[in-house]
Amino acid sequence: MRCLLVDDNDAFLKAASVLLEREGMTVAGVASTSADALRQAQALRPDVILADIGLGDESGFDLARRLAQDSHGREAAVILISTRAGADYAELIAASPVAGFLAKSELSAQGILQLLGRAP
Repeated sequence: MRCLLVDDNDAFLKAASVLLEREGMTVAGVASTSADALRQAQALRPDVILADIGLGDESGFDLARRLAQDSHGREAAVILISTRAGADYAELIAASPVAGFLAKSELSAQGILQLLGRAP
């Protein structure tokens, strides 16, 4: 499974890339802004996009909506991530076009596959 990581924290991008690659996922790209994420999603066509809810001055929710609108027939699943608990964003997550939410502390290939209904 190919993924795109979107986060404004370089240290997290590196750590998450190592973790997910070690667990068998392919990190096709990383982005730190919504604009870069949109470009890379179009160019790389990942299976899943992991987007931080707080992207500096930008919003992961806005990015998820833009990705859904710009999918051009090939839609990658979007999973929102955050250091905060999902309960803090439950209503916003439910109203957004995302596959689900993972706390950064629980990020794993298995967690991603479970959210996407592809767990073995």
